[in-house]
Amino acid sequence: QVQLVESGGGLVQPGGSLRLSCTASGYSYSLPCMAWFRQVPGKEREGVASFDSDGVASYADSVKGRFTISQDRDKTSTFLQMNSLKPEDTATYYCAVEHRLSRWACRDVRSLTKASFGYWGQGTQVTVS
Repeated sequence: QVQLVESGGGLVQPGGSLRLSCTASGYSYSLPCMAWFRQVPGKEREGVASFDSDGVASYADSVKGRFTISQDRDKTSTFLQMNSLKPEDTATYYCAVEHRLSRWACRDVRSLTKASFGYWGQGTQVTVS
């Protein structure tokens, strides 16, 4: 049973920082693509950042230079450090993992969709206000 558990969301003022964490358990595939998405009501879930099997991080243009995705050494946890937060970053943030994506697909954050990933966390709310 694969389980992804997120934590670290909350309320922060514009310009502030938050660090999201996602811990995976029960996932038997090595070197997956791990990613963070976000979604606001009435809009599609959008890719924010990804970390591929080679350890290459990729970002959506809207967060580049402000957000940093990372993993722990055993690749069971992924983190999203969010700095210089803006009101438009307000959303529910989800982590996701998928072993079937190629490195190239994983790096193309703009093209990642909800259907690209088979395993999801429950989401954590980030409010910038």
